[in-house]
Amino acid sequence: MESPLITVLIDTFNYGRYVEEAIESVLSQDFPPEQMQVIVVDDGSTDDTAVRVKRYDSRIQYIYKANGGQASAFNYGVARARGEIIAFLDADDYWLPGKLRRVVDEFKKKPGVGMVHHRLKELDMRTGEFRDGFFCRMDGTLANNIESILSYNPTPTSSLALSRMVIESIFPMPDAIRIQADGYVQAIAPFVAPIAAVDESLAVYRIHGANLYFLSESDGDKERRKLRAKTMQAIVEGIEAWFYTHGYKQSDSVVCATISRWTRMLEREKFALSPPGRIRFFWHLLKSYRYRLALMNWRLVVVNCFDAAGALIVGWRGFPQWEKWRQELIRRVHRVFKPKKFSYDAKNIDDRR
Repeated sequence: MESPLITVLIDTFNYGRYVEEAIESVLSQDFPPEQMQVIVVDDGSTDDTAVRVKRYDSRIQYIYKANGGQASAFNYGVARARGEIIAFLDADDYWLPGKLRRVVDEFKKKPGVGMVHHRLKELDMRTGEFRDGFFCRMDGTLANNIESILSYNPTPTSSLALSRMVIESIFPMPDAIRIQADGYVQAIAPFVAPIAAVDESLAVYRIHGANLYFLSESDGDKERRKLRAKTMQAIVEGIEAWFYTHGYKQSDSVVCATISRWTRMLEREKFALSPPGRIRFFWHLLKSYRYRLALMNWRLVVVNCFDAAGALIVGWRGFPQWEKWRQELIRRVHRVFKPKKFSYDAKNIDDRR
């Protein structure tokens, strides 16, 4: 049997209420069915997912496995994928018409590209409101310099498509990454091949409060916080191991900046479980500012130094209020002196989720 051009990999865990819409959004694409393989990996669902999926018969390949997390589901599906391109879709999201053709066209227009990602629309299930998700368009060989690698921000799973070359370089990924496997993939993919961005909303990302990564600041969900911290630890260790096995040195400035970025995010997850003392938090901020120094103008450096000093005064718990006070102070200074505008919150770019 001739290999398909593209494999669509849908991962699901107890998303029976959403999975049919995800599958329908794939099967209804304006794309030749004979060039498309659709795999649904069920990561141990205990709801009615199996009943809902099996009605699609031969149009999809349904695989049930014991629960192991998102990375294990990706590994399981990728091992069975036959396409030259693999496009990912979380079962609680869905694609918009024209998505596959647009993504495939991008791969064809730019030979050698290893990953295509795009903007998503966000659907808040609590309010029914749609909005454009955050998207920073980044193209090319990002691993050439610190500025480009740090300006790039990972996008959710349902926006990703990878070439066979990138798949073979990154997979299998560590099974310990139970959530945010898309983050691991996107941390490494720019070091394998150039990437391409499509600044169009080609899929819908649902925000429903039960997203495996979702966590409100007020829900006090300690178990989910522990899962996030444990997963982030696995991501950092996995990234470091990948660099080591592929001959990269941590002394390389771009590699060092990448590892530092994810390490600082890991520290913040741990802080949410066990708040740091003032000194520890102060050093965390200094290290966070240091790896992003290439992106800062002198004004932002001053603001960040001011914030680091504030951390010694108010500590971790009081820092959000400190930032509100600092932002209001800057707004008042702007009104009086009207200096040139600058982005004094760019340092929070890693906290978009």
